[in-house]
Amino acid sequence: MPRALSGIRSDSVSPFVPADTEFEERADFADAPRTSLRLVVIDDERTLRESCASILEIDGHDVTKVSRGDQALDLLRRRRFDVALIDLNMSETHGLDLLRAGLKANPDMIPIMITGRPSVDSNLEALQAGAWDYLPKPFSASQLQLLIGRAAHAVVSSREIGEKQKQLEGAHDHGEQVTLLGVSSAFTRVIETARQVARTDASVFITGESGTGKELIAQFIHHHSRRSRRMLVPLNCAALPETLLESEMFGHCRGSFTGADRDKPGLLEVADGGTMFLDEVTEMSHATQAKLLRVLQDGVLRRVGSTKTDAVVNVRFIAATNREPAQAVEDGDMRQDLFFRLKVVPIRIPPLRERPDDIPVLANHFLMHYWKRHRDVGAELPRFSTGAMLALQTRAWPGNVRELQNAIEHAVVFLEPGMEITAADIPSIQGAEEAMVSAPMGFRGFDEPYHAARERLTAEFEKRYLTAMVNRAGGNMSEAARLAGIDRTTIYRLMEKHGLDREEIVLDSGM
Repeated sequence: MPRALSGIRSDSVSPFVPADTEFEERADFADAPRTSLRLVVIDDERTLRESCASILEIDGHDVTKVSRGDQALDLLRRRRFDVALIDLNMSETHGLDLLRAGLKANPDMIPIMITGRPSVDSNLEALQAGAWDYLPKPFSASQLQLLIGRAAHAVVSSREIGEKQKQLEGAHDHGEQVTLLGVSSAFTRVIETARQVARTDASVFITGESGTGKELIAQFIHHHSRRSRRMLVPLNCAALPETLLESEMFGHCRGSFTGADRDKPGLLEVADGGTMFLDEVTEMSHATQAKLLRVLQDGVLRRVGSTKTDAVVNVRFIAATNREPAQAVEDGDMRQDLFFRLKVVPIRIPPLRERPDDIPVLANHFLMHYWKRHRDVGAELPRFSTGAMLALQTRAWPGNVRELQNAIEHAVVFLEPGMEITAADIPSIQGAEEAMVSAPMGFRGFDEPYHAARERLTAEFEKRYLTAMVNRAGGNMSEAARLAGIDRTTIYRLMEKHGLDREEIVLDSGM
């Protein structure tokens, strides 16, 4: 028979803790690490109040006892408690008023209501007001210990989730505003789609080559969503081995594998109420995909090593991959049902070579950003010459925006204040003329009239081609004309047409 507290019956069984499950639940917490909680016991019955405090203090908890409703009201507003045991029918102040005041001052507090006159209506009212559980009198010492053990488990999980949130906020802090830079029609369509879907909770599947900014689009969607006050939790599915990925995502139970010395919440619990960003989702194993599908369908989460539902979460999913997801499904690397669940709204980010109009905006942004980071305040900002910018726009950029970003930072390290940046100042730009003619020019003519598209693409080609030929000839216009197979008069006419200057082009090429 469980040990009895003074004034508390030892033979009673709470209807909220059925007799056939009490021992199973007690076993779940018997071996858990002892956690000291800050508790307050609010009850106008002295015997029950003192008895509860006595057993809880023996278990190592810090207990405060309060007998009057007005004192309890003031205390709950001034001090933070992990758990509050609140009598529902206080003589002066109603327990529900104490419950609401405590949760308003400390939303993380776990309130447990106790009463000698339980009813279905009072149970529902207390639970709707935010009560964590309900303990009818009389109750046994073991029932009290079991309930506080469950509360301690919830407090530990909440603390660990809070710590993970702080770590993630520090590691992925991009400021309050997420700005997407681009003026090309291809990229502005991406931004508009992201802005529209952000207002919903629909799952988004982002595709694009490495370095195109898939995570930045995910941040933009989250920032403009109604979940923006909660966490955006990123997880790179290709960066972790299968067993570690499953544990990191779903959490694990104590003893589920070597080294699992305690229960641990996963990132899905951290993301509850917010957004989960699954990068390189096609790299996830089929077993993990099946568990993820269950979360997508009904929010039910089971930690590694658990035999029961450990949490029900409300998470918005954004997935991304640099592969073609339909091909991953065909190859058997991704479950088709998971793919359709995630791809409610697909977004494809075009590579940088398909949107050269965005390069000047991005290059100037990175120049200002890294100049402020690496140089003294007040140092005059360098500027790109026309030839340097043209060279940037005609490069293929296989690493996309990330490669451009790294190239500009490299250049900033060696630039002098106020100087004009030439192509020679940017790494790997020398000799880029081979890529000028062969690199795609970002064909986007299907959304333009035929003649307008042809005129624009012809102008882009002529500028790139002339720059390459003049650079290759070292500024010798006769040689440039010979290489191009046209007369020198045509070379001069085309250069004048496009505003190109021979001296500037030669200077930018480092000749």
